[in-house]
Parts: sequence; C-alpha cells; structure tokens
Amino acid sequence: MKHITLYIVIAGMMLAMACSKGKIKADLNLEERMQLGMKQFEKKKYLDAKNQFRIITLSYSGRAEAARAQYYLAECHYNVKEYILAGSEYERLIKVYPNSEWVDDAKYKLGMCYFKMSPKYSLDQEYTQKAIRQFQEFLEEFRNSPLVPEVEEKLNECRGKLARKVFSSAEQYFKMHLYEAAEIYYTLVLDNYYDSKYSPRAYYRVAECLLKMKKYSKALEAFQKVVDKFPRNDLAGKAREQIKALQATVKDS
Repeated sequence: MKHITLYIVIAGMMLAMACSKGKIKADLNLEERMQLGMKQFEKKKYLDAKNQFRIITLSYSGRAEAARAQYYLAECHYNVKEYILAGSEYERLIKVYPNSEWVDDAKYKLGMCYFKMSPKYSLDQEYTQKAIRQFQEFLEEFRNSPLVPEVEEKLNECRGKLARKVFSSAEQYFKMHLYEAAEIYYTLVLDNYYDSKYSPRAYYRVAECLLKMKKYSKALEAFQKVVDKFPRNDLAGKAREQIKALQATVKDS
C-alpha cells in the first residue's frame, strides 16, 4: 500500500507541474489520457508517456484499458533500456491482468529484458538462464502466437551461449592436459546442448580425451560415433583416420 500511495503522490505532482505549464488539462478522462499517452509514446517522449500510463494504471485498475496502459508503461522503460524496471512492469501485467490480450507480448518482452541483460558467454549467465525460462514458458503457453519463430530464435541463441561457456571450459581443461575433467565437460555439452553447433567438436574431443587416457576401445567407439552422427562434417574424415590406427592398436593389444 505504501508503494501505491507513493506512486499516486508522484503521479499527482507530475500532473500538477504539467498542468501549471499549460501542457495538459487536469480533468482528462480515461480515453483522453490514453490518447495523450499513446501520442507521446509515438513521438518517443517516453517520460511524458510514462506519467500518463502510470496515472491510468493507478486510477483505473479495474478497467480493461488499464492493461493496455500497463503494457505501454513497460514499453516506455524498455525503449529507454531500463530493462529491470521494464521487466517488473511486464511481470505486473502478467500477474494482474492474466486474461489480457497483452499477456503474450508481455511474456515475450519479459524474456527479452533478460536477453538484453545477458552478458558475454564467459561471464555469469544468470540472466541468460532467466531468459531461457521465460522463452520456454512462452512456447508452452502461446504455441499459436506469431511471435513463436522469434522466440525460438532467441531461445536458441541463449542456449548457444550456454553451450559455448561449457565448451570453452572443456577446451581449457584439454589444453591443460586434464583429460578426465575435459571429457566430463565435453559430455555436458552433449547432454545439455546436443543440438548446438559445438556438438560435433565435443564428440570428437571426447574421443581424443579417451585416446589420450589410453582407453583405446572406448576411444574407438567414440570416434565411430563422430562418423555415424556427422558423416559430412570435416571431423568425420579425421575420425576415420583415427579409427584405422586404433583398430590396429586394439587388435594387437
């Protein structure tokens, strides 16, 4: 209640200031205020638009138009790259107006807020994980939405970033000749991101790790998997060469 009261006070002060300058009337009705807010939004006057949308969400919370105002309030924050604030407003729309026509857009944009805050792959990927969760929930709830292709694209991009992070760790262990640890991380790539572009290389590296650890029979099987799964990949040719050499080694052992 304290937060709501504060919002009302702030909105009232902003409205009073604007009125004193002759910019807007104090007695705008809901339709007039919504039109004004949208006009300011379209002109990219997001601060002014936010004030109008905020007044509507606080003064007309029980009206259907309030859901639209709530969505565009979040959009104002999003368009000025205030992603944390935008995400909070999108979440409020989803919770307060679950049957609104704006819910699918809000769910998508909530995921995009986290997507925009996602750092490069080498850093902490908390926001990437949150984006993935929102995009997955969107696909479960709104399978017929026209936003599905874009959501799937962003989801794959997020998963690719996580795959790259794990694969990079595996590569570091491999370069340090810590083959057991490297194998574990390459296997994580295959278990969790089998559909990523790192999959063929991870399969090949697993085989190389086994070879380095002199587990020849298992290495032979692993190289064969590379050939079977990725016959047209450049790594398949290298795997075939390794198989020939290993077959002789295993036969003689």
